[in-house]
Amino acid sequence: MTDRALLPTGLEDVLPIDAEYEASVVDHLMSSFATYGYDRVKPPLIEFEDNLLQGSGAAIAGQTFRVMDPMSQRMLGIRPDMTVQVERIATTRLVKEPRPLRLSYTGQVLRVKGSQLRPERQFAQAGVELIGADSHAGDCEVILLAMDALTKAGAERLSVDLGLPRLVPALCESMNIDSDTQEELRTALDRKDAASVKALGGKEADLFAKLLDSAGPAKPAIEALKKLDLKGEADDLRTALMSVFDQVSAQAPDLNITIDAVENRGYEYHSGVTYTFYAKGARGELGRGGRYIAGSGETASGFTFYIDSLMRALPAPTAKDKIFVPFGTDVQQITDLRQKGHVCVNALEQSKDPAGEAARLGCSHIFKDGNIVSL
Repeated sequence: MTDRALLPTGLEDVLPIDAEYEASVVDHLMSSFATYGYDRVKPPLIEFEDNLLQGSGAAIAGQTFRVMDPMSQRMLGIRPDMTVQVERIATTRLVKEPRPLRLSYTGQVLRVKGSQLRPERQFAQAGVELIGADSHAGDCEVILLAMDALTKAGAERLSVDLGLPRLVPALCESMNIDSDTQEELRTALDRKDAASVKALGGKEADLFAKLLDSAGPAKPAIEALKKLDLKGEADDLRTALMSVFDQVSAQAPDLNITIDAVENRGYEYHSGVTYTFYAKGARGELGRGGRYIAGSGETASGFTFYIDSLMRALPAPTAKDKIFVPFGTDVQQITDLRQKGHVCVNALEQSKDPAGEAARLGCSHIFKDGNIVSL
């Protein structure tokens, strides 16, 4: 039996009461998405590899489990992320639906390997995609929806970090920095390695150093970015970031916003402003998202919550009260209790000590002489 309980690295059984708690949190999230007009879709767990890894899906190729379909003799991929599937649905089956198209989703994903912050390889996701919205009001809506949903799910002390993963590549391209140096520079910036940034930045090392130093609370970061001599695409990206910040802060003045214009990890296919959601004291990000170009060429924005990370940011679950119902209790009485929202555990045989049996089964109350009695 011990061997049967052994699972592969990164996989786990979620037991009572955690499984029920997680399901209720996901229900809260999906309900919040619905109140903003996001309609739920349900993509399959596995699909043709070619479709799954098209376009922005290429960024998740290294995390995708692959199997051979015995029916079609084609390679299939088990989804490591649901965003690309929702994008596919929006640009194929729902391509004729009016834009902007608002879709929500939740489900399990499986990845080839975990990370230091998230060792789990299978976990639940929940999120939204806003397809066909070109204005920065779309980014604002998505960010505020995320914060609202997290708050209603029970998360506290939230913050959002805004980023521009395309900014550094745009600068490198305008400076004709070769691809190998670009890659090393991106890695150094992601690691906040100031010495390496200075060594790799060449004539523009001072600019990259200032970008690195600008990371932090939003208002000082915005002021630092305004002082930089940026042109072309880089200037457009800076303007987009400032616009999103202005709109979000105007509608949520108390929201804690930070900015990191050089962060790139995990945002390989994003083309505009990105957003990462945190809760103070919680390990890793609760979710992330941003603006990207969908397969149809449409502008899209969205986010994905990592439910395992979110659960760690919430208070520990508490067991619900359970009422033990002795054998032979009138069925209608039991039905009435359940209709009132009570959890009832039926005795399946006569017991000489109903109270002792109730305690053994983990019940908090017993139904006795028509009354709910605390144990």
